Amino acid sequence: MGQHLGKLHPATQILVWCLLVAAMQFLAPARLMIAGAVVLAFACALSRHKFVQLLRRTRWIMLSLWVIYAFSTPGQALLEELGVFSPSREGLLDGGLQLMRLLVALAALAILLDRLHRQQLMAGLYALFVPLQWLGLSRERLAVRLALTLHYAEVAMLRETRTWQAVLQSLFEPQVAANQTLELPVCRFTLLDGLMLAGLVLLLGVAVR
Repeated sequence: MGQHLGKLHPATQILVWCLLVAAMQFLAPARLMIAGAVVLAFACALSRHKFVQLLRRTRWIMLSLWVIYAFSTPGQALLEELGVFSPSREGLLDGGLQLMRLLVALAALAILLDRLHRQQLMAGLYALFVPLQWLGLSRERLAVRLALTLHYAEVAMLRETRTWQAVLQSLFEPQVAANQTLELPVCRFTLLDGLMLAGLVLLLGVAVR
C-alpha cells in the first residue's frame, strides 16, 4: 500500500506522539494548561469515541494518582482541622498537573490509534527499530510482536465482561498462527515528515528552557 502525498509516515506520527508527551513534562503550569486544552479539544473533535474509551479504562488510575499526590506531597494543609490527615494544597496542585499530562498523553494516543491501523502501526515501529539491526536483533519480529500486543491489549480492554485476570492471560497467548503471514504497507518518508519532526524538536527545545 503506497503512501498518499502529504500524508505523514506512520513512524513520524508515532514520534510526534512521543515528542508531545515529552514536551508536556517540561511546560510551565500555565503553558501546560493551554497546550493541554488544545490537544483535548482536538481529541474530542477527531477521536472522541476512542478517547472516552481510554478515559474509562484509566479513570481509577488517574484518581489514585491524584490522591497519592494530594496526601504525600508536603505543604499547607487544605483542611487545618484534619492536621496531618489533610491533603495538601501543593499536592492537589501537583496532582492536577500530572493528571493534565496524563490526559494529554491519552488524548494524543486516541488520535494516533484512530489514524493508524494495525499494519500501519507495525510499519511505523519497523521503521523506528532500524538501530536494533546494529545490535543483531530482528526489528521485524519485535515490531510485529509489539504492534500485536498493543492491538490485542486494546481489544481485550474493551471487552466489558472479562475479568482483569482473563485480560492479562490473553496478552500472553499466541494471537497469530505459525503459518500466518503479515504484510507491512510500503511507506516513504517525505519532506513533510522532516519539517514536522524539525518543528517538534524546536518546540521541545523551547519547552525545556
